Amino acid sequence: MNVGIDKIGFFTSDYYIDMVDLAHARGDDPNKYLKGIGQQQQAVIPPTQDVVTLAANAADQILSEDDKDAVDMVIFGTETGVDNSKSAAIYVQSLLGISNNARSFEIKQACYGGTAGIQMALDHIALYPDSKVLVLAADVARYGLKTPGEVTQGGGAVAMLLSANPHLLRLDGQSAFHSENIMDFWRPFYKREAIVDGHYSTDVYINFFKTTFEDYCEKYQRTLTDFSALVFHIPFTKMGLKALRTVISDDAHGQKLLSEFELSKQYNAQVGNLYTGSLYLSLLSLLAKATDLKAGDRIGLFSYGSGAQGEFYSATIADELDRDALANQVEPRLAQRTKLTIPEYETLYSTGLPTDGGNVTFDKSHDTGRFILAGRQDDKLVYEDTKKS
Repeated sequence: MNVGIDKIGFFTSDYYIDMVDLAHARGDDPNKYLKGIGQQQQAVIPPTQDVVTLAANAADQILSEDDKDAVDMVIFGTETGVDNSKSAAIYVQSLLGISNNARSFEIKQACYGGTAGIQMALDHIALYPDSKVLVLAADVARYGLKTPGEVTQGGGAVAMLLSANPHLLRLDGQSAFHSENIMDFWRPFYKREAIVDGHYSTDVYINFFKTTFEDYCEKYQRTLTDFSALVFHIPFTKMGLKALRTVISDDAHGQKLLSEFELSKQYNAQVGNLYTGSLYLSLLSLLAKATDLKAGDRIGLFSYGSGAQGEFYSATIADELDRDALANQVEPRLAQRTKLTIPEYETLYSTGLPTDGGNVTFDKSHDTGRFILAGRQDDKLVYEDTKKS
């Protein structure tokens, strides 16, 4: 029995900033952002969107009523949870109308949570072949205004429906993983912004990739030539390129992998950092744009979560890949966004739920998402389905 990703959806906010504008505002050479970091645009998340609404809107793009009835597990990978106790998955399950006969829970390990959810879904469906699992990977990346990490902010969500006999990607069930207690990136309870040692984190990321890739190849007797493409967790696109260059040679296959990487990074370059969703937006970009990939081609996926957990695993392209449908999950959304000036972005960035409590009502008139965060009342988050309002 084949198990894998049957459907994949994406959502981000209505707003973005251009990296050239940000560079000029910060007194930097634009090429530092465009080439040195590899980013072109960055999503800006308004207060009416959080990880719950981003994930619900992404899942709404792909789920049929039959899917909602069949889903018996909702797994939410995020490091931007909305509550220290209640999982974001429970909110999404309710907003989408997924059956109450489903397990719903949240996984946290920096940017690795979505991958942990996929591996759990694989095991679950292997035991219960008629079930479907909704895996959500959503985050809002924040490092603060006028900080070194500001250029690697962003936000959005990727929703994946896993099932037997998938239409998009068949998971091999083969992986290698590595974990260490490392302080390269973390966010204490008292902070909205992450703390990161950027150069150290990049070094750890590359080391974890090489370790897990080599372990995978030894474990399953594979070599680089067994892969038609490699996709990476890319908080900024240059990071994945640095890792890829550690294993490829300047030969025809190496050039092919470089070419496929260029296709896999295109959506991320326009959205920015999705944390848990970054790897899977990269996968979505590859599947939508790499016209030379065909059914049966093997893809390697590297997942990394700071702190730190790494995993390299593999999958093969299924027989029914519809590239146009995948592109339509992303490109119209990106094209219709509103470009903000840097002062407008700074104002929006500084707006949100007060961390000291209190009732709040947000202006919802400019948010085109189906699901929105309307505010907070009596310490309860208030989510709305605009189709029912």
